[in-house]
Amino acid sequence: MISTKRWLAAAVAATAALTTPALTLAQAFPAKPVKIVVPYPPGGTNDIVVRLLAQKLGDSMGQPFVVENKPGASGNLGAEQVARAAPDGYTLLLVTTGHSIHPSLYKNLRYNIKTDLTPVSELTRGPMLVMVTPSLPYKTVRDVIAAAKAKPGSINFGSAGNGSSTHLATELLSSMAGVKMTHIPYNGSAPAMADVMAGNAQLVMDLMFSALPQVNGGKLRAIAITGAKRSPLLPNVPTVAESGVPGFETLAWNGLMAPANTPKPIIDKLNAEIHKALDAPEMKERLRAQGFEPSPGTPEQFGTLIRSESDRWAKVVKSSGAKVE
Repeated sequence: MISTKRWLAAAVAATAALTTPALTLAQAFPAKPVKIVVPYPPGGTNDIVVRLLAQKLGDSMGQPFVVENKPGASGNLGAEQVARAAPDGYTLLLVTTGHSIHPSLYKNLRYNIKTDLTPVSELTRGPMLVMVTPSLPYKTVRDVIAAAKAKPGSINFGSAGNGSSTHLATELLSSMAGVKMTHIPYNGSAPAMADVMAGNAQLVMDLMFSALPQVNGGKLRAIAITGAKRSPLLPNVPTVAESGVPGFETLAWNGLMAPANTPKPIIDKLNAEIHKALDAPEMKERLRAQGFEPSPGTPEQFGTLIRSESDRWAKVVKSSGAKVE
């Protein structure tokens, strides 16, 4: 009969035999360039964040981190590609708020964000601005709510498209305020903002990074910010919660994921390097100047965020009746 001591020794040896190859692999990682797939066109908000991070990671880890833009299907084309990639840490995916919305919006997704991908780290969070046409009399969210209640459906709001985060965030605002506004979807945020500037729609939400030039140039009036606190970039603009919709808060976020079954030691190594990069004072300064707040956490924390956001937006998709063709 095998003694307890011998059994424990055998168990420890077996565990070591299983974990040692993965640890050795992580120590040698990366041994070649790492690809970060950004499932959106170059030059956008998320693309800029990733390129800043890729430079820092390349410098600290001794191999290039190459950003590859793979736009298509609202970010799903690139996500599907990474979900099918080898789980070796050499292919990563930038995910955004939109990827937590898609499971409840698209009937035939060819990947599952919860089972085909694994979290590496959240990167940044940022609030959106609620903006109106400057020539209109609306100075606050309360003004918009009053107008919408007086004449339901009379306020048109633009968004980046059906089911986009800007669409659903505005639907959430309408629901919590108890009003009905009319949705006008556009092919992206830029044309939505342009039509509000022209007066063809009255209200739009967008990320601070995209909206600040128009607000600072007087082309759009910012009446509220969607975060829990005011932004130092626009200290006189109140939060939505301050403006008559208590409890309202929504932030756009992004992060990195890898194919499922990527070895945990590699995930942990990437996570540690991401923390180091985003904690650098110059990175914080550059990101905050554009309305982003560095928000790295553990892989487990990022996974929890994705699940909670998926549940939250599924309810908004259902209540709003949002659909995509």
